[in-house]
Amino acid sequence: MTDELEQSVAAHYQRSGLAEDILAGLEQQGIDLDRIQPEDLAAVDEFHTGGRAATLIALDLFEADKDSHVLDIGCGIGGAARCLATERGCRVTGIDLTPAYIEVADLLTQRMGLADQCRFETGSALSLPFEDDSFDAAYSFHVAMNIADRDLLLREAARVLRPDAPLCLFDVMKGPTSGMRYPVPWAETADTSTLKTRDESITLLDDAGFIVSEEENLRDFALEFFEKMFAKADQSDAPPPLGLHLLTGANAREKFSNYRQALVDHQVELVILVAHPRF
Repeated sequence: MTDELEQSVAAHYQRSGLAEDILAGLEQQGIDLDRIQPEDLAAVDEFHTGGRAATLIALDLFEADKDSHVLDIGCGIGGAARCLATERGCRVTGIDLTPAYIEVADLLTQRMGLADQCRFETGSALSLPFEDDSFDAAYSFHVAMNIADRDLLLREAARVLRPDAPLCLFDVMKGPTSGMRYPVPWAETADTSTLKTRDESITLLDDAGFIVSEEENLRDFALEFFEKMFAKADQSDAPPPLGLHLLTGANAREKFSNYRQALVDHQVELVILVAHPRF
């Protein structure tokens, strides 16, 4: 990914006043800001299809325990990292291009008392600021769709993983039907969207020295998720205090509508791949 493309992707996700908006939404719901629980943040915490339910599906497919140090590539505001820390007792390091996300990730993690287990920093997935063989596992949820240089992404992941450490990729991928509507949650236009098919993704993993050990297609799960999400939205005259609209901007409904229709038309599908280094 060129510096110009990375800057465009970071600008797409950057949100002014995001931390204040999330805290205000919590207060509006009567949440004690010094005792925030994971369920309090469920509506906004994990910016990928299916939220916490999808996170748990993905995390159940790869090995990580209380002794593991796990890398979150494209951590967003830290929801998946905090989920893994609380569910498995792991240490998690997250990295993301978007400064506003890292600011919020740090803030929420401190208020939830998880700063000893989770840390976050701004940086690129294509130039990970870590030594070789640093992590016992890694995952990347809904990140590769914005990365053109998948070869470098996977080589960097392989470099920082210890031998036989699992890599879990959870991404929107090209389906069998051509075409795509924009904007979508991960891109305003096709210029910053770089979808690959499931077969292309497996080939890229193979070329980077990985062997796929687990796979799950969540397209049906995603369609059900969006049916419930839009039904709930249609029952209200205004957005809820907390929701993914805080992360996606004023055209949030258009983005999610286009994404849902692409799933219906099978222009995209939702796939989890877990792979291990070949050697």
